[in-house]
Amino acid sequence: MNGVLNVYKEQGFTSHDVVAKLRGILKTKKIGHTGTLDPDAVGVLPVCIGKATKLCDLITDWGKTYEAVMLLGTTTDTLDISGKIVAQSEVNVSEVDVLKVCNEFIGEYEQIPPMYSALKYNGQKLYELARKGIEIERKPRTVHINTLRVNDINLSDKQKTVTITVDCSKGTYIRSLCDDIGKKLGCGACMMKLTRTRVGEFMLDDTLTLNQISALVLKGEIEDRITGIDKIFSDYQEIKFAEEYSRYLHNGNKLSREQIPADAAISDNEKYRVYDSDKCFIGVYEFRDEVLYPVKIFYEDNK
Repeated sequence: MNGVLNVYKEQGFTSHDVVAKLRGILKTKKIGHTGTLDPDAVGVLPVCIGKATKLCDLITDWGKTYEAVMLLGTTTDTLDISGKIVAQSEVNVSEVDVLKVCNEFIGEYEQIPPMYSALKYNGQKLYELARKGIEIERKPRTVHINTLRVNDINLSDKQKTVTITVDCSKGTYIRSLCDDIGKKLGCGACMMKLTRTRVGEFMLDDTLTLNQISALVLKGEIEDRITGIDKIFSDYQEIKFAEEYSRYLHNGNKLSREQIPADAAISDNEKYRVYDSDKCFIGVYEFRDEVLYPVKIFYEDNK
């Protein structure tokens, strides 16, 4: 079983919990997740299985989309509703104020990661230090907000909330974004709810809960829902080599232009999906300086 499973992470589970449960359900140890989601958050969590664990770092770098609900007027130590309240303020803002401030965060901005995060300082996770009452100075990191859409503004109820959809780069903390928006509005804010709706090409509508995965395993149908490794690279042109080059491919060797099939349209600095004569996916290669170099090899000799 090799590929990526689009899991719906349910509330209350850590990303590590999901991996641990899947190891039992799928009866395999070689499983890795592709970026943490807070325990209270829900949504898309691509999980790599078997040889696809080599994809974990790559998928972590993909863009993501979130839907978040901000609670205005409340600030917490964790920057979300689960934390200890550190300040409460009256909310005297208009819908125009909210729209204007949210719009100001589109593009690049310098974001300070929250103390309650899995980032490490001298080998210790920040949230472990935060739980001991230790706060470490964190350097701001450049993140990119591709789009930020305001879906709903509720300023009439006792709990004043704003619902937003954010498409962003890797490394963006939506909790920090909510906190920063609250600061600019002058009333403070914390994240009330978070749903991750997209990671790269993996969408919320295609996710499976752990219970659904268990049922598909019992039916023997789970492999139909696993995305094959080569499908992750479907945007890359395919090159299939003749049998005489299988030994080179299986050993992870580079290949010269003369060894590349004549019908392959190759260009400098482009990446390709490479297969052997049996249509077995070898890995991703890049062509440069008249040579096809291996970038990431997935082939394993199981003999």
